[in-house]
Amino acid sequence: MDLHPITVIEIMFTLTLISALYIVAIFVPKTKRKIGLYTASVITSLILLFFIIRPFWIDYHVSVKKDQLTLYLEKQFPNEKWQITQNIGRQYNPYIFLVEFHNEKGWKYHYFVKNADHIKQHGLSMPDGSEKIEGKHKRNDW
Repeated sequence: MDLHPITVIEIMFTLTLISALYIVAIFVPKTKRKIGLYTASVITSLILLFFIIRPFWIDYHVSVKKDQLTLYLEKQFPNEKWQITQNIGRQYNPYIFLVEFHNEKGWKYHYFVKNADHIKQHGLSMPDGSEKIEGKHKRNDW
């Protein structure tokens, strides 16, 4: 199993934090130790819950933002067809979508979707060997 470096850093930081919490809880005076261990356990549970819920939270928001982008594109480019994809990997922003229009193969326009009212074309990728610098669907809002 290959873990992305960002994931490894998150795991190391989290384990260090949780370990420090339990070490502090063990070395507090005996009268407060039970409260310290209870607090460390609650914080550990909350951190685990965060890591369990986060992928589902991001997936939900990505699907909502993809729908918002689709509505935006239908308004901006009526009677055109496109395909919406994303870069794969932890290092990429999940809220940046790649749009390839059917009448302009190989050109991918990068759209950042904050919400339905804030959608911006963030950049573009040209096909290899293209001499033309501007695509047909380039917006001047970036």
